[in-house]
Order: sequence, then C-alpha cells, then structure tokens
Amino acid sequence: MFRLSRIVTLTALLVSVAATANPALEQAVNNPLRSAEFSQRDQYRNPVATLSFFEVTPQSTVVEISPGAGWYTEILAPLLAAEGKYYAAHFPATATGFGQRSRAAFLEKLAANPAYSKVEVTEFAPTPGISIAPAGSADVVLTFRNLHNWYMAGGEEAMLTAFSHFYTALKPGGVLGVVEHRLPEAQLETDWTRTGYMPQSLTITLAEQAGFVFDSSSEINANPKDTADHPSGVWTLPPSLRLGEQDKEKYLAIGESDRMTLKFRKPLN
Repeated sequence: MFRLSRIVTLTALLVSVAATANPALEQAVNNPLRSAEFSQRDQYRNPVATLSFFEVTPQSTVVEISPGAGWYTEILAPLLAAEGKYYAAHFPATATGFGQRSRAAFLEKLAANPAYSKVEVTEFAPTPGISIAPAGSADVVLTFRNLHNWYMAGGEEAMLTAFSHFYTALKPGGVLGVVEHRLPEAQLETDWTRTGYMPQSLTITLAEQAGFVFDSSSEINANPKDTADHPSGVWTLPPSLRLGEQDKEKYLAIGESDRMTLKFRKPLN
C-alpha cells in the first residue's frame, strides 16, 4: 500500500509539472541572445519556474525593477517582443557614480542588438516622483534581489515608497513578484541590516502596508546550504566571492544565496 501510494503521488506530481510546463518561457530561456555567463546561473535563478510562478506570459505587460546588466532582460525582451510589453526601470538618467555607469552599460547593451528595440527603459528609485510605467498598465512587476539595497539606503520608508510605485503601475489583480536573499527568522535579533539578507516576514508586512495582498510563496529559489551568517554577508557567496581565495571552495560548494520567492497581488477594488 505504501509503495502504491508513493507511485500515485509521484505520478500526480509529474502530471502537475507537465501541465504547468511553459514552452514559451523555455524557448525564451534557451534563446541565442543569452550570454554563456548568464546562462550558467540558471541553476540558482531557475528562470522558467520563477517566471511561471509569477504568471508571466508572452502577452504580459511586465515591469522589471533595476535590471542591472540585463540578466532577465535577455529572457524577457524576446519573450514579450511580439505580443507583450517590457519596461526596464533602471537607474534614473540623473544618477551619478555606479548608477550612471550601470544605466549607460545597459543602454549600450540594448543599442547593440535590434532584438532589444522594443524594450522601453524607464526610471526607478525608492523615492517619490518616479514613474516606472503608466499607472494601471502592468500585469506583472518583478524585482530580483533589490530589497536589501533599498533597506540599506533608506530603511522601511524606502521599501514602502518602492512598493507604492509598484502598486501604482499594476492593474487591479496584477502580480508583484519578489525574489530576495532570505534571512532566517531565527536571526532577526542579530545585526543583519548590512548583510544583504532580508527577513521574509518584514517583506510581507511592508508589501501589505503598501496595499498588496500576499498571494503565495515558493521554494523554487531556496538553498538550504546557505546559513546567511557569512563574514561578508551575501557577497561572501558566489558570484561575488568577496573573500577571494579564502575558503573559496567552501563557498562555491554552498552556491548562491537562499532566496525567498513571494507573489503579491494588487486588489481588484
């Protein structure tokens, strides 16, 4: 009976996985635009499963917050080119220092390939007065490993401001997808504020304060090997490996950080 039960359970799981497989997302992830360096990180970022969980389709209007060097741009741009819309909300044009260099490199990347011609670059900062997309236009807003930067720069107020921008851009019923380095709840009493890890409980609380409804979470991007207590915070782990050769093999064996994957919705009314 036990063995039969296991077979039935495994069969149901396989049917469920097959039913939720998304050929369009798989094609976008395997497209020739993607660099080998970026593709190597799929094992940690799980783009097909992650975008499926966030309900991204080829017809979606998607806003990606702080796309950086364009890791997800290489997937989202071709996915959305024909029937959808992709807003890349990068550093403001008035940014200086790293922000200025990062935005310039991103724009250069887009200009170098006509496949990116439909990407619309907007601006984002966790401050008032920013428009990441026309109000009420987005089906999905995505943010990948950005929350800690806003928290480190401006605490809960900055995060609430960011969430308010996302809320404004989304259609009623639209999805906010959050992936972030996850601090174990048992470490809330430690000095975690500069480690790059964020508490999942605080993330949910602040999103709800901004008006969102928490929909669900996923362990797609979990890494149980990550203890989140490393000497140089999350940057101890790959790909940063901030300690250089010191204990490098140890941190490579851990892999990239443990990440929360959270889905929120803007209420219908």
